[in-house]
Amino acid sequence: MKATFGAGCFWCIEHVFRKKGITSTSVGYMGGKTKNPTYEDVCTDTTGHAEVVQVEYDPAKISYGEVLDIFWNNHDPTTLNRQGPDVGTQYRSAVFYHTSEQEKEAKQSLENVEKSGKYGRKIVTEVVPATEFYKAENYHQQYYEKCGIV
Repeated sequence: MKATFGAGCFWCIEHVFRKKGITSTSVGYMGGKTKNPTYEDVCTDTTGHAEVVQVEYDPAKISYGEVLDIFWNNHDPTTLNRQGPDVGTQYRSAVFYHTSEQEKEAKQSLENVEKSGKYGRKIVTEVVPATEFYKAENYHQQYYEKCGIV
């Protein structure tokens, strides 16, 4: 199964998704208007794309709900178009759903996180349909591992 998330810089979020049950990860761009954007294009904050991680997961080993939990627990879903020092629409918090089941579960999950009061502020995460995924340049893939950060 496939799931796609925007949660700030894709280098950081990709690393946390490399867990048991996740069979692969790719970083890239989704949700914008420019065809085949480059990293430099997306960094201008004019293409409309978010930096995203697209994960493939085995539902026999990890549920979509558990994948959503990884997403919620590893970024701040209350900051509009920002994660830490990174500012711009490309750093927005978003769940890009691939099926109507994912849409329903993502919206319920967002509601549950909001009701929990965990963040103390309103959740600004978008739950929107997945659009075309543009894979980022190779040097961005598994960046932390390539740089010896982990």
